[in-house]
Amino acid sequence: MNYKRIFLVVLDSAGIGELPDADQYGDSGSNTFRALWNSGGLHVPHMAGLGLFHIDGMDYAPGVEQPSGCYGRLAEASKGKDTTTGHWEIAGVLSKQPLPTYPDGFPPEVLEPFRQATDREILCNRPASGTQVLLDYGPRQKETGGWIVYTSADSVFQLAANEAWIPLEELYRACETARSILTGEHGVGRVIARPYVGEYPRYTRTTNRHDYSLEPPGFTMLDGLAEQGYDVIGIGKIGDIFAGRGVRDSRRTTGNGDGMEQTSALQKEAFHGLAFVNLVDFDMLYGHRNDVEGYTAAMNEFDRWLGGFLAEMAAEDLLLITADHGCDPSTESTDHSREYTPLLAYSPRMKQGCNLGTRATFADIAATVTANFGVDFAVGSSFLPQLLG
Repeated sequence: MNYKRIFLVVLDSAGIGELPDADQYGDSGSNTFRALWNSGGLHVPHMAGLGLFHIDGMDYAPGVEQPSGCYGRLAEASKGKDTTTGHWEIAGVLSKQPLPTYPDGFPPEVLEPFRQATDREILCNRPASGTQVLLDYGPRQKETGGWIVYTSADSVFQLAANEAWIPLEELYRACETARSILTGEHGVGRVIARPYVGEYPRYTRTTNRHDYSLEPPGFTMLDGLAEQGYDVIGIGKIGDIFAGRGVRDSRRTTGNGDGMEQTSALQKEAFHGLAFVNLVDFDMLYGHRNDVEGYTAAMNEFDRWLGGFLAEMAAEDLLLITADHGCDPSTESTDHSREYTPLLAYSPRMKQGCNLGTRATFADIAATVTANFGVDFAVGSSFLPQLLG
């Protein structure tokens, strides 16, 4: 008998070692999880029990005698290393070309129509840290009322505005305007509203962030499940990443703690289908800020939560844990890194663990989820037989 409920949890940026083509992305030597282990503070007994340190390439830490879960690692077949590309591939859409990035800022053909449509001047327009950019341009925004426009190494157009000076609804409308402009060759993966509060130098980003994503360019497992009437529940930024498509119930979160709490609450609800969860703090708060200690503590917190979640799983439940890319907090770079991602699978029905090996694409998850629910899907290779064995 197949599983009735699948919980798919993405540990945003928790890569497990450089991919063979990492040098093409400037990421040779990156290994996010090993950086956490090397900190000396990583304590993840529940993930270890599922087989984490039996995954290919993770033999730097002691494993367990008999893993209770199935385990493996996933290679990214798409070009790129950002959130959108990674999640799309998990859902079964491979990107042959990387989404556009703007290391020198956005060109006039993007900014001029945006400026005219929103009637505010443009500040910054360069890659920047989300916290430093507020210190650099917050006072000028208060003085001029201009938009703080910035990007990163990812395919993003980020728009920061102080909620006390520019109404939140105006910020959202401006992001919608930017999304309508950023198409075709300038079709960035996400336009992100970055509201904040406070006065210089004590600025704080609020939880009113909102992402405006491109629609996936192909058929996803979410589309397939939704078309067949299954529940598709997105927790965190899943609804934003897929532009709402295929997500029948989208539940926003304020961070990892809230995301884990909502996932535990969902465990007590009756549904038939997929719960797709993103825990963003690993990436946003720690990876991009090169905070090894904070990242390690956050992973330990997740593992503590995981112990309780595992104990409450029903026999018809399946848990899948993975990531969407890396973001090694121990390297000089503050950008995402091109890495393998972990794959951990568990159900109380499993008699013992199994090695799923190294998979050719993140899309094997989509193939497995759709196979479980009897939905036709052409991308990826299902590992469902091993999970039901």
